[in-house]
Amino acid sequence: MGNQSSSSVIKELEQQKALLQLEYEHEKEEFCKQTEAMGVARKVKRGICWYPIRLGRSYYNSLNQLVVEVTRSEDLEVNHSFEFGRPVRFFNQQYNGTITYLDFTATVSFADDTRMVVSLPNSQALAMLEGKDSLGIQLFFDETSYKTMFEALGDVINASDNRLAELRDTLLGKQSIKPRELFPMRFPWLNTSQEKAVNQVLCAKEVSIVHGPPGTGKTTTLVEAIYETLHRENQVLVCAQSNTAVDWISEKLVDRGVPVLRIGNPSKVNDKMFSFTYERQFENHPAYSELWSIRKAIREAQGSMRNKSHSEKEKIRNRLSNLRNRATELEIRINEDLFANARVVASTLVSSNSRILMGRHFSTLFIDEAAQALEAACWIAIRKADRVVFAGDHCQLPPTIKCLSAAHAGLSETLMEKISKRKPEVVSLLNMQYRMHKDIMHFSSQWFYNDELQAAPEVSHRGILDYDIPITWIDTSELDFREEYLSDTAGRINKEEAELLLQELENYINKIGYERIMDEKIDFGLISPYKAQVQYFRCLLKKNSFFRPYRKLITVNTVDGFQGQEKDVIFISLVRANEKGHIGFLNDLRRMNVAITRARMKLVILGNSDTLRKHSFYRKLIEYIESLNGA
Repeated sequence: MGNQSSSSVIKELEQQKALLQLEYEHEKEEFCKQTEAMGVARKVKRGICWYPIRLGRSYYNSLNQLVVEVTRSEDLEVNHSFEFGRPVRFFNQQYNGTITYLDFTATVSFADDTRMVVSLPNSQALAMLEGKDSLGIQLFFDETSYKTMFEALGDVINASDNRLAELRDTLLGKQSIKPRELFPMRFPWLNTSQEKAVNQVLCAKEVSIVHGPPGTGKTTTLVEAIYETLHRENQVLVCAQSNTAVDWISEKLVDRGVPVLRIGNPSKVNDKMFSFTYERQFENHPAYSELWSIRKAIREAQGSMRNKSHSEKEKIRNRLSNLRNRATELEIRINEDLFANARVVASTLVSSNSRILMGRHFSTLFIDEAAQALEAACWIAIRKADRVVFAGDHCQLPPTIKCLSAAHAGLSETLMEKISKRKPEVVSLLNMQYRMHKDIMHFSSQWFYNDELQAAPEVSHRGILDYDIPITWIDTSELDFREEYLSDTAGRINKEEAELLLQELENYINKIGYERIMDEKIDFGLISPYKAQVQYFRCLLKKNSFFRPYRKLITVNTVDGFQGQEKDVIFISLVRANEKGHIGFLNDLRRMNVAITRARMKLVILGNSDTLRKHSFYRKLIEYIESLNGA
């Protein structure tokens, strides 16, 4: 029976590998098409290119990589996609617009809004940069992540008679999972469902899932589960799909006094965050100054080899050999000290394959935001662990998949989702939410969570204006607004709907009043699933002087950009308006779940009901809002 189960699991993983291959080929082809066909100005607007750039200082960092600082001076409104670990290419642009790429690939070591530190492959690369005018930098196709995912799937498929093989067959196979028997612990500062989830994590021998719907305190619960696990284990591995998610959980653990070692650079660097990165801790080690001196001596000795006699070269080689041996000794010592002092090692799923973590194994792996990670990415980290705890919500944003046929064939189903369906006994649902008015929560709870969510008493009736209904639907079907298709990447736009939304926002702000908004710092979010609509909102807000005093309190973004955020007031523009009832992107109901659960006190949705009622989700949503408004 075991072998039969194992062979069907392996077949499933081989199918996963084939789908990942489809996604890889599709993404590579799309990337090449875009970067070849698109002009520099469009690439800058898409956030995949900085031009023009200025080179700053170059130096060797604590990991002995040659890095160069790069700053940009163009429009800072553009959100870019440069982040730690991503490959980049430098180029220079001639007066006639011709682009020449420099013949090397570099890697982002750190990036914020205007400055980037880029790790270069060698000193020749730096020499090539220094002689060039009109320099730019753009993202290059990321082979590394895919190579790592393929390698991980290969390891899992080929695993035999070891812990990885057991985990593979347990997580994906048919046998039920029996927990350890432990006396339940009390956590008076957690609610009942959070306390149950922490206890379930502590009892799990192979796997546990913390399912956290919007506003239910998933991070609080996960931090508590990690903290309690550290009473029983010396060290754990904590991963997430994105650098931002790793930073978030790391910061919460540091606040609890847990020593964290962050592998890979944080996405938003402040002093507190930076102090627990591997690089900073490496530099702060007492032995680092000696290591730095030795590395400097090695570079100088290598540079002095030219024009030397044979016997002098031999002497230098002997000296280099001794210096390198000493440098290696020191590197190993510093590395061992850093890991010995860390209780939590934190990285993205892909970075868990870093050479810094080679040969390291952990009793427990925690994966946060697991519902946004491809299955293959989770296996990268699971290879290093004896048991795994997933935390996330598979009813919110799915992983980003660009090849639709691969997504439909099953690549979009995450490992967390598969285990939730096959092993419901390992899932703990957090059912008390602390974010939104009960009427804003209720529809999402019914549609996505079997009506199991409750609003905490302190938020259940929160509101801004007296006698206000928490959700308003503004129907545009009588107004003859029309959507326009722009492109596959920008999607669709509905300019009249955007203009109406801003008019409604202005009216609502006037009802609340300037002084109250400023005193209470009431904040607003404008959301649309379409990038083009979001960009149009930003243009309209800039032009309209009414919104100038409120700009810091208004956030505009796509649904994906709002994941994990909340605002007092949310306005959503659904854009679609056509006779045929085509709603495209709006079919992804998990995205809509994210959109409608961002608001604490007031949610306003603008949409064409004639177009949207053809889909059962939107029909039910409109009927629900009408029932609240007494229609």
